[in-house]
Amino acid sequence: MQQRHRHSWHWLPGLLLLLAGCGDRTQPERVWGRQGVQDGDFARPRAIAIDRQDRLFVVDFTARTQVFDRDGTYLGPTWATPDYRDGRPSGLSIDRDGNLLLCDSHYHCLRIYSADGKELRKIGGDAGTGPGQFSYISDAVQDEDGYFYLGEFGENQRVTKLDPDGKFVKSWGSGGLEPGQFFRIRALALGPDGNLYVCDACNHRIDVYTRDGVLLRHWGVEGGEPGQLRYPYDIAFGKQGQLYVVEYGNHRVQKFNTEGQSLGYWGTPGRGPGQLHHPWALAVDSKGRVHVVDTQNHRVQRIAF
Repeated sequence: MQQRHRHSWHWLPGLLLLLAGCGDRTQPERVWGRQGVQDGDFARPRAIAIDRQDRLFVVDFTARTQVFDRDGTYLGPTWATPDYRDGRPSGLSIDRDGNLLLCDSHYHCLRIYSADGKELRKIGGDAGTGPGQFSYISDAVQDEDGYFYLGEFGENQRVTKLDPDGKFVKSWGSGGLEPGQFFRIRALALGPDGNLYVCDACNHRIDVYTRDGVLLRHWGVEGGEPGQLRYPYDIAFGKQGQLYVVEYGNHRVQKFNTEGQSLGYWGTPGRGPGQLHHPWALAVDSKGRVHVVDTQNHRVQRIAF
């Protein structure tokens, strides 16, 4: 019944179906951005992070990182990684000191920037499978104790843990479809329970680990029904501990509790407000609003969900 209801309203822009509730529908609060290469424009934006001041950092396919306020006003500055001929960055997060963690994915390293674009530190840069070496780094997060967690795919399908100095501690995972294996990690998030949540995109699931690499649980199978996932590309926690998942393949954002129960989803495929076209990323601001990187529409949409 719920699935039939979803398709019957498919043409409505700004569709919101709260499948666990009364079925409210709403428009996005804001839609901003346009295709281009000038300051404030986007060319396939691919990652987003938000700091304690609600400044949004967005990196796009030109390898530029730009800074905006939560209403989409360009604040500046704009900067790029030192070299992007081999490929562009694909992961952003904020460290415990308020600096930006930028995954320079194709250059096998993590770069740490101040909010004004000054590179403070570089970790890694040596391609390989050994301790301290990396393949494609898709995302990175830092816990309150200063430890870094890096998601990799390509030659390495694993999570690597580093100490605050950037030295290798341990890694876990291998390529595959079974629990404890990965098939293209796209994003990481530290939960309010202190555990590490892993967005395992091509396994269409979310994996939950302790910070020492013990698998606690996982959920998700490929599909478009509530609770199912299709190429989850990013995850972020809300103020009440809910987990938001952006689905590249389903063109939507889905909300879960930490046990994997679906609490609803937002978005349909398309170009209009409230519609998404292969979204890659999302971030949650201090008011609990979700900022969705609508990649192939070259924009950001803000929703209260």
